[in-house]
Amino acid sequence: MRWAAPDHFAEFVRSRHAALLRYAYLLSGDAHLAQDLVQDALERTGIAWRRIERQGDPEGYLRRIITNRYLNRVRSLRRERLVGDTPDVGVTGVEPSDDSLFRLLDCLPRQQRAVMVMRYYLDQSEAQIAETLGCSPGTVKSNASRALTRLRRELTSDAHLRPVEEGTR
Repeated sequence: MRWAAPDHFAEFVRSRHAALLRYAYLLSGDAHLAQDLVQDALERTGIAWRRIERQGDPEGYLRRIITNRYLNRVRSLRRERLVGDTPDVGVTGVEPSDDSLFRLLDCLPRQQRAVMVMRYYLDQSEAQIAETLGCSPGTVKSNASRALTRLRRELTSDAHLRPVEEGTR
């Protein structure tokens, strides 16, 4: 039996998909990972759409799934199986051109990066971020403070102009 998306869900996806992809891209810094995060969140949300829509904030619910899947990605990577042959390479999409911003964001730990993206890209309050991340507003404040300190240090040292080495995130 095949699942059919409710009309409201399909309409929601068409109208908000690009914004969700931008959010996931800012969190992860990787277009492919962003697409995977959004796809996973949409799959999880689509199944329970009627319940989620009744709660009143489906986009917030989706952003929380995207954020949690991104923050918990390390656990899922442990289950990956390495193979000897390289798989076929797909076509890459257009990525934002502001490389220095993404290099700066790459210097931050995941939690701090998530706080910065939610605060300055989504313009969320500390309380909203705390609710999304499942932590206290004080934790959000300390993560934001540490992230800003790190970003200022990176900007003054011109370290953001150097290429990011693999595995340093």
